[in-house]
Amino acid sequence: MTVYFIGAGPGDADLITVRGADLLGKCRTCLYAGSLVPAGLLERLPDDAVAIDTARMPLTQIVAEIAKAHAAGHDVARLASGDLSLYSALTEQLARLRSLDIPYELVPGVPAFAAAAAALDSELTVPGVGQSLLITRVSTLSTDMPPGEDLASLASTGVTLALHLAAHRTEQIVADLVDHYGWDCPTATVAFASRADQRIVRARLADLPAALAGAGITKTAVIFIGRALDGAAHPDLVDSYLYSQARMTKLRTDG
Repeated sequence: MTVYFIGAGPGDADLITVRGADLLGKCRTCLYAGSLVPAGLLERLPDDAVAIDTARMPLTQIVAEIAKAHAAGHDVARLASGDLSLYSALTEQLARLRSLDIPYELVPGVPAFAAAAAALDSELTVPGVGQSLLITRVSTLSTDMPPGEDLASLASTGVTLALHLAAHRTEQIVADLVDHYGWDCPTATVAFASRADQRIVRARLADLPAALAGAGITKTAVIFIGRALDGAAHPDLVDSYLYSQARMTKLRTDG
């Protein structure tokens, strides 16, 4: 018996890895957050599988359900939205399973920021403009940011930002970033990336609060901020080294 922690992808039920989908087909117990994981994924479970919505369950109850399935000899699918490596509340769950000697395996998924970039028809690393992406969030009443990871400090790098769990704090975002990025810096927000109700809002940094308020976007969104979002503003960009004459010459020489 194994507990498979599976990244369910950003929203569209088709955006799960082949490995994740295959594992769902053999797990007789599935725990998922009904508010985040698409219901269509449950159709991949065996006909006799038990599906448990954990959206309103405390961690102790979730672990108890896993232990119950373990005792019955069932493989368990623990579905998490996006990819397990970001904001999945994974660490606490793994610690509990280790204490109970319950085996587990991690199966990565498509992260929300990748689906959001696809929705924007954008590459987030543009030669000559930006080659770094900083994924972060803002402090909230429930979870504060560690020292040195506040948005104002991180903004000093000037790299392209991907902000998760931050759509309800746009005034704070602007206040923390405007001195480093400029009032006219492009932003692009994707809410419910890859889902049928996906929405995209583009705005200058100074206009971000009004733009998201007007669109009614307050959660389940990725906010990108950075000059790399506006490729049309950089007509003199050099091509990636992948397509450069230097690389072609090197390939011919090495060959």
